[in-house]
Amino acid sequence: MRFLNILLFVTLGFVTTQSMAQNSLGSLTGDERDLYAQTKQVNQFFKRFNNEEDRFGKTYNPDDENYRDNDFRLTYLNMLFDNQNPLISKELRKEFIKTVSNENEPIFLDFHGDLWFAELATTFTFNKAKETPILFLKLEAENLGYKWVITNVYFDKFLKHFNKGEKFGIEKSFLHPMSHELDFMNIYKVFKDVKYSEYYADKSFKPDYKSILFYELKKGNLTFESAGNLKFHFFQVDGWYFELSYFNRPGPNAGWLISKLYKISEKEKNELLQFYLP
Repeated sequence: MRFLNILLFVTLGFVTTQSMAQNSLGSLTGDERDLYAQTKQVNQFFKRFNNEEDRFGKTYNPDDENYRDNDFRLTYLNMLFDNQNPLISKELRKEFIKTVSNENEPIFLDFHGDLWFAELATTFTFNKAKETPILFLKLEAENLGYKWVITNVYFDKFLKHFNKGEKFGIEKSFLHPMSHELDFMNIYKVFKDVKYSEYYADKSFKPDYKSILFYELKKGNLTFESAGNLKFHFFQVDGWYFELSYFNRPGPNAGWLISKLYKISEKEKNELLQFYLP
C-alpha cells in the first residue's frame, strides 16, 4: 500500500543549487536577492518551473533566447522546494530535476493541461454540526477560457454510509436470478437493511459524493461556512507525483513550494487519481 503513504507523509528537503546555473545567473548582475524572491503565486510557480520569466518576474517571449533556457531553469528548479524539511533525499530531488531538465527531452508543466488538482479544505455546517469536507478541483475548458470545477469530495460523514460491512452481509445481499418470475416480490430485501443496500447495485456502482454534496446543499442540511488550507497535486511528470503547498514565513524560501515528492508507477498513479476524479 505504498501509494497511501504518498498521500499521507514525507516532505521534501534541501539540495544545493547546481554550480553551473549559479555561475550563469551570477554573471547577470549584482544583487541576486530578487532572483530568490518568494514564489507568491501559483502561476509564477509554473513560470519558474519552466523558466518562462526573468529574475524580476517579467515573462519571456517564446522567441527570447532565455525562454526555457536550461541553465537558468536548473537554478529555478532548485528554488522551488521547501528547503526547511530534510526528509527528502538529495538523490531523489536531483533525479527529479535531472528528469524534467533533460536537454534532449525536457518536461514542462502545463497550466491548462490535465493531471493537476487543487485540494481545498472547507468548513460546513452539516445537520447543525461544524464539519470539514475536502474539495478537489481542476481546470476545465469552457468556450474560449477555463474555469475551476469540483471533481470529487472527501467527507467522512458521507463515506461512512458506504462501508462494505461484514462478510455475512455480502453473502446474503443479492436477488435470486429467478426473482423476475416472482414479480420481484423479494425487492424488499434491498431496503430492509440499508447497511447492505449498495450490494444490490451493479458491479460498476461507485458512490458519487459530488451529487450527495449538492443534494444536501439543496435540502438545506449542508451550509457553507468558509474555505481554508489550499494545496495542489501534480501528476504531469510521468513516473512522479509532487505536492505544492504555501509556506508563509520570512525569507526567500517561502510562498508556493514543492512540499512532497515521490516516484510512482503507472498503477500507483491510477490508484491515486481516484482520490481526485469521480
